[in-house]
Amino acid sequence: MTLALYRYQLPFTQPLTFHGKVEVAREGLLVRINDGWGEIAPLPGFSKESLQQAEAEALATLAALAAGETPNPVLPSVQFGLDCARRKWPKQRNPLPEPYPLIQGSPQELLRNWKAWLHRTPNKAKLKVARYPMRDELALIRLLCDRLPSLKLVLDANQGWTREEAWTFCGHLDPNRIEYLEDPCADFADIAFVANRTGMPVALDELLAQGKPWEPIPQLRALVLKPTLLGSLANCEALIARAHELRLKVIISSCFESDLGLNQLFHLAGEWAPEQAPGLDTRRWMAGNLLGEDGKPDLSRLEQLYSRD
Repeated sequence: MTLALYRYQLPFTQPLTFHGKVEVAREGLLVRINDGWGEIAPLPGFSKESLQQAEAEALATLAALAAGETPNPVLPSVQFGLDCARRKWPKQRNPLPEPYPLIQGSPQELLRNWKAWLHRTPNKAKLKVARYPMRDELALIRLLCDRLPSLKLVLDANQGWTREEAWTFCGHLDPNRIEYLEDPCADFADIAFVANRTGMPVALDELLAQGKPWEPIPQLRALVLKPTLLGSLANCEALIARAHELRLKVIISSCFESDLGLNQLFHLAGEWAPEQAPGLDTRRWMAGNLLGEDGKPDLSRLEQLYSRD
């Protein structure tokens, strides 16, 4: 059995902020099991585990596999990477709807440069909110909705508001122009309160990865699944089954993985939610790739941490 673990670092095209912390590069691990590869890349500020913790568990897991044991990793990013490395990937059958653009940056910058972001005039775009003064974010949303009458926005608050702040924000918007608002608050009770009072369609994202309780409400439109945060593929598939039962949309979304991880998420989206445009528009933020022209990881771009043939 061939087993290996590598570390990578990919600079961002510009500094990005994750839950208040500025990052200039994406760091993660690639795991190899025979001819299969997977990515283990906890996202700072979002994942339960650090990269150091993930590395330690990945090394212990590979050592156990080498000894003929059956390890059971507990960290979500490690579960996901190992599941992908051991998976037999079916061929992609049908083309997916094109991923919608992710708009990220200060409202002042975006107000000046929105045409460069939305030059193709898409019908759908995702905008990060709850990061800057509310009046500035609302001004940007009004401009986009006024200039692009067919545009529907996905808003992602990353649990950044209190109940009162979310209620105030939603009160200034036309719910018909918003496809859904992801995780406006950290607790489901607050999300349900705001959705019920304002009619704002909502979706659940981080709340799912945190394992917090939730229940169907009339305004709930989608479950946004980030496999890197959710862990095992079986865990993801259980959430998909629940979404189908409740007639909710399933959106497969990325956590700024490398091109290897994004390619695998693209294939998972084709299997799990082929009718929905995935939220995978993060590659533009990466200043490099890990895959060579043959579609396999280029080992010269990686630091080897473990190897066994």
